Amino acid sequence: MTVLHHVQVSCPAGSEAAVRAFYGDVLGLVEVAKPSELAGRGGVWFRGPGYELHVGVEEGFAPARKAHPAFLVDDVDMIAARLAQEGIEISWDSSFPGFRRFHTADPHGNRVEILGALPKIRA
Repeated sequence: MTVLHHVQVSCPAGSEAAVRAFYGDVLGLVEVAKPSELAGRGGVWFRGPGYELHVGVEEGFAPARKAHPAFLVDDVDMIAARLAQEGIEISWDSSFPGFRRFHTADPHGNRVEILGALPKIRA
């Protein structure tokens, strides 16, 4: 069996507070402690049911504009409203059948996708 363990995006050094505010406070991801062997490298890790998101410090950081994590949520409109309340721009995209989704960016310009499954119509 092969499963996805984690996705990593990058951030500039010293920006962990902004990472925690966006992914933790706004999106509601749960932060977990990094292993002691890796803690000195900086960055922040988050874990949820069946996934981990690692935000690592990268020297010469440049945001990921195309590559991105995509979070499947129960209430996509609630997350959109929370982001709007924080003044964070979103861009709705209707080109993925079966899902209502939008893209946004974390505080460092990394692309992030949020999607919710549309109800299935029964015949």
